[in-house]
Amino acid sequence: MTKLGSSDLDVSPLCLGGNVFGWTADEADSFAVLDAFTAAGGNFIDTADVYSAWVPGHKGGESETIIGRWMAARANRDSVIVATKVGYDRNLRRDAILEGAKRSLERLQTDYIDLYFIHNDDADTPFEESLGAFGELVDAGSVRWIGASNFTAERLAEALDVAEREGLPAVVSIQNEYNLVTRGYEDGVRDVAAARHVGAVPYYGLASGFLTGKYRPGGGSVDSPRAQSAVARLDSRGVAVLAALDEVAKAHATTQAAVALAWLAAQPTVVAPIASARTVEQLDELLPFMTLELTPDELEGLTRAG
Repeated sequence: MTKLGSSDLDVSPLCLGGNVFGWTADEADSFAVLDAFTAAGGNFIDTADVYSAWVPGHKGGESETIIGRWMAARANRDSVIVATKVGYDRNLRRDAILEGAKRSLERLQTDYIDLYFIHNDDADTPFEESLGAFGELVDAGSVRWIGASNFTAERLAEALDVAEREGLPAVVSIQNEYNLVTRGYEDGVRDVAAARHVGAVPYYGLASGFLTGKYRPGGGSVDSPRAQSAVARLDSRGVAVLAALDEVAKAHATTQAAVALAWLAAQPTVVAPIASARTVEQLDELLPFMTLELTPDELEGLTRAG
């Protein structure tokens, strides 16, 4: 377990992504994945109030609902750390945050959220207002810590400055896209996170499944709603990354997914990469990462390939 940023949250090396719950994983499969994750020592689960609003007939909140039912059925709320989000629509006015938290708490069947993320930045709402609303939630005991997702370096620094100046809750975690082939996080945001003790929990840790090694030039189709995004990475750089992953995975007798996550976890400021699994079999490909240590030469080779 590792402390997340400047918080007291002691999290597992892998954060289980809940975006698939209620989407490609029904409730029974979701429960099985959650059970297997916690049995393997995992305790950190990420979701959002909009998951899975993109599915026809869904309104959003389906993932939170499943996680809430699972925690109630297992009576394990105090042993898991739940992160969820508000503001996907970039509305971070006070009333929107407070109402969003109320509904998330109801769906999760809990009276507190461990880590509450701003899902998308809202440049039209002053941080004094949005962080003030988070402060109300923290004071009420409804939220323990707050995070920011999809923030630029400048906006992350500004949010931290406002919190310090106004005595408001500070962001302790940043959740931006970051993986072996998507490296924009390294251009500024990482520097702010490092300087201000903000722990990174990157999403798309496996680049929409590309870094699992299932997608190959000339290979057959893969049964995944993200297949098109993954296949688009099969250029010369992507092929080089797959070759590097294959080499390291073979040396450790493990999966390409585990290697990709181990590389990510070894990067400065990264505390727990996010990866999702819609079946226990998919989760089994990720779990070896939690005990995998790569050599400096292996890390450097992967960095160059990516």
